[in-house]
Amino acid sequence: MAGNVRTSPHLPLGSFRRQQVPVILALVLLATASWSILLRWPTDPMSDGLTMGLGPVMFLLIWLVMMVAMMFPAATPMIAMFARLASERRGGGQPFVPTWLFVSPYLVVWLLFGVVVYVVAVLSKWLISLLSLSPATIVRFGGVLLLTAGVYQLTPLKRACLTKCRSPFHFLLAHWRDGYRGALTLGLRHGLYCLGCCWMLFVLLLPLGFMNIGAMALVTFLIVAEKALPFGRIARFTGATALLLYGTLAFVRPEFLPTMPGL
Repeated sequence: MAGNVRTSPHLPLGSFRRQQVPVILALVLLATASWSILLRWPTDPMSDGLTMGLGPVMFLLIWLVMMVAMMFPAATPMIAMFARLASERRGGGQPFVPTWLFVSPYLVVWLLFGVVVYVVAVLSKWLISLLSLSPATIVRFGGVLLLTAGVYQLTPLKRACLTKCRSPFHFLLAHWRDGYRGALTLGLRHGLYCLGCCWMLFVLLLPLGFMNIGAMALVTFLIVAEKALPFGRIARFTGATALLLYGTLAFVRPEFLPTMPGL
């Protein structure tokens, strides 16, 4: 049943924390390896277009690497808490449920969003070519995306999804189901809430460049601050303010936002 997760009287709390260490180390290593791949990726974001000159399969592979690099740091508290509670349930006689069953649907949600992003990127490039839009007009569209992202930061939907992501224990307690199916369902739910928090921040990479390491680092820091650090509320409003100001500046003075890559 949902919420049927209690601390076992037979196992000390410290043992659960020790169970989290390998999971946290694995997440750190995966994120570090993914950042290393991105830093060495040969694609030039300013010459290969919105899709980085890649076909759909390679685009989705590098998108998955980006998700691991950018989202695992913020998702670590939730994943580690799942590992801890799964260990407790196992200690109480429930079947063992590996943590990767919780992580897999989370990644699937972001991979499916990557499909949407790829389609939008291809269609955007086609429309820009068809309409023969000037560079200044294209940049103004980028400014509109920045403004939209800034507004989304302040919406009730963003706030509601962020509340779920910032409270791993309460989220898992409310939605827990035992067994493999329960872990998959829980991971899917977590992925959808995470997508609700952050999807618009990734759309920003359309005008800024998917392999723009500086932009990716800033987005990653904002996501981690919003979801895992004590000043998450301040980070959300600061991000909204910065996006609204930069979007307005780009719309009024297009030269302040680099031309969208490859256009």
